[in-house]
Amino acid sequence: MFRQSFACFLLLAATLAHGEEYRPLELAEQSQAQTVDLSVEDSKRGRIIPIRVYLPEMDEAAPLLLFSHGLGGSREGCSYLGEHWSRHGYAVVFLQHPGSDESVWRDVPVGQRMRAMEAAASGKNFLLRVRDIPAVLDQLEIWNNSEDHVLAKRLDMDKVGMSGHSFGAVSTQAVSGQGFGSGRKLFTDERIVAALVMSPSSPKRGDPQVAFGKVSIPWMLMTGTRDTSPIGKADMASRLAVFPALPPGDKYELLLYGAEHSAFSERPLPGDSGPRNPRHHRAILALSTAFWDAYIRGNHAAGKWLKGKGAESVLDDRDRWQVK
Repeated sequence: MFRQSFACFLLLAATLAHGEEYRPLELAEQSQAQTVDLSVEDSKRGRIIPIRVYLPEMDEAAPLLLFSHGLGGSREGCSYLGEHWSRHGYAVVFLQHPGSDESVWRDVPVGQRMRAMEAAASGKNFLLRVRDIPAVLDQLEIWNNSEDHVLAKRLDMDKVGMSGHSFGAVSTQAVSGQGFGSGRKLFTDERIVAALVMSPSSPKRGDPQVAFGKVSIPWMLMTGTRDTSPIGKADMASRLAVFPALPPGDKYELLLYGAEHSAFSERPLPGDSGPRNPRHHRAILALSTAFWDAYIRGNHAAGKWLKGKGAESVLDDRDRWQVK
């Protein structure tokens, strides 16, 4: 099965190399994602970080994508992303951040959940999250270099992408080039070569140009015209201030018309005011896959698709797509 699926993948790659149409939503019929649940022990911090790994059906080492969940989430959320990216040949690792995961609300009375969530959206949990990411990468390198682990020789650690939604977007920004204070990159992990940020936000204090003006790797931002959150008081002004502050060169922004904060997840959130648009996930999958293919794999056809008419073909008329 592995060899058959990998042959399909090589055929698709050869087709793209000969200039035929790039199709980020096309999946090999035989391809399936294998999921593996593991735990990373960070002994220096006395911290256990659960992860879920989506492995592609291929014998070759696969490029690596990380995903950081939003406040109150878990490694099990946003599986539509893990399954799709994996079936495109990526090893996808979903982190679960203790202290800001589903444990925050699961056993709390309904009337007290909002207060518990607000308390968990703290600077302490932000620091825990941004340190979880290099800890997981370090452990993945150890497992990948071993002889008898399920991930042994399965990961291409030279090709690492980072992604996340909401609090996971804040975490992603921090480890992929955001500056803090006077612009110092306090948490940047140089192993990350591209980042996808769903529901980005600007710092509450300071100039966005200082925070984002030195981001040196490709970034793709995704938000919606109704992408607000009562926790953290993230509004549209904060979300939309990130893209103008980024330096030019391989930077992208998707604004989905009518999309609420939950549009990037798999189920609605309390307080959602309208039905979900099924085309939103289609656009998210297509654009994110093309982004990874262009900047993790170096696929020129994917890059042309992103900067040409291809991206527009998966959007509704009132969506907005920007490139610089």
